[in-house]
Amino acid sequence: MQDMNHENLQHKRVQGAASARRDLLLIVLSTMVVAVASVHFELSEAVLVWAQRWERYQIDEFPGVLLFLAAALAWFAWRRMHEARAALGMRMALQQELAGALEENRRLSRSHVAVQEGERKSLARELHDELGQHLNAIKIDAVAIRDGGDHLAPEVIRAAGSIIGIVDHVHGVIRDIMRRLRPPGLDELGLQAAIEHCADGWRARFPQIEVSISFEGDFDTLGEALNITLYRLAQEGFTNVTRHARAHRVVLRLSRDAAIVTLSLQDDGVGSRLLRGSAGLGLVGMRERVESLGGEMTITTAPGEGFGIVACFPAAGDVA
Repeated sequence: MQDMNHENLQHKRVQGAASARRDLLLIVLSTMVVAVASVHFELSEAVLVWAQRWERYQIDEFPGVLLFLAAALAWFAWRRMHEARAALGMRMALQQELAGALEENRRLSRSHVAVQEGERKSLARELHDELGQHLNAIKIDAVAIRDGGDHLAPEVIRAAGSIIGIVDHVHGVIRDIMRRLRPPGLDELGLQAAIEHCADGWRARFPQIEVSISFEGDFDTLGEALNITLYRLAQEGFTNVTRHARAHRVVLRLSRDAAIVTLSLQDDGVGSRLLRGSAGLGLVGMRERVESLGGEMTITTAPGEGFGIVACFPAAGDVA
C-alpha cells in the first residue's frame, strides 16, 4: 500500500514538473510574440503620441506605475509560493508522521490479535484437558452408580441418569465453546479444512440457508496470522448472515495467486443502507484485522441487494 502511494506521489510530481515546463515555454513564446508585435507596430511611439493628448492627467507616467505593479505582483506571487512550499513541506511531514502512527497502530493491532489468539488457544486447551477430564470422571462415576445393581433405589438410578445427561450437555457446550475459541483442525489440517468444517457446522444449525464454498490456489504456505484472520472473516461473515441478512444462500470464495489472497462472501439477503459510522463492532473488528496485515476490505450492500465482503491480502504470508 505504501509503495502504491509513493508511486502515485512520484507520478504527480512528474506531471507537475511537465506542466511547469509547458507554462514556462508558453510565457517565453508569448513574450516573443508581444516583442515582435511591438516592434512591428511601434507600440511605444503610438502610446507616447496618444498620451501627449492627456498630458494634464500624467498618462505618460502610467508605464512606470504598471512596471512597478508588475514587480509588486511578482514579489507577491513569490511570497505566496514560498508560503505554499512551507505549508506543503509541513503537510508532507505530517503525512509521514501519520503514516508512521498508522504503521505503529497496525503493529499493535497485529500484536493484540496474536495475544488474543494465543489466549484463546490456551483457554481451549485448558477446557479440553482440565474440565473435560473432570467431566469424564463424573460421567464414569455416574454410569457406575447407574449400573451398580438392582439393590439401588430408583431415585438413585434416576439421579445417576440425570447426571449423565447433564454431563453430556456440558460436553456439547464445551465443544461449541472450544470450536469458537480455536478453529478445529486449523493447525493439523489447514485453512481449507477448517473453513469447510465451519461451514458444515452452519449448515447443520441453519439448514434453510444454502452455503456454497469454493477454493482456488494453494493455502498451505500462508502464515498463522493470515490463516486465523481468513478463518475469523469467514466465521464472522456466516454469523452476520444468520443474524441480520435473512438470506437463503451465501457464497464464499477463497483464492490465491502469486501476489494476492482474496476472500469474498456474498449473500442474497435484505441488505442495508451502509452509512458512514454505521458499521457494527463485528465489521469494525474485521476491517482492523484485515488492515493490520496490510490488506484492504470492501463492503458492498444496498436495500434488497444482499451484503458482500471482499478482503484482499498480500500473498507473502504474515506481516512482521
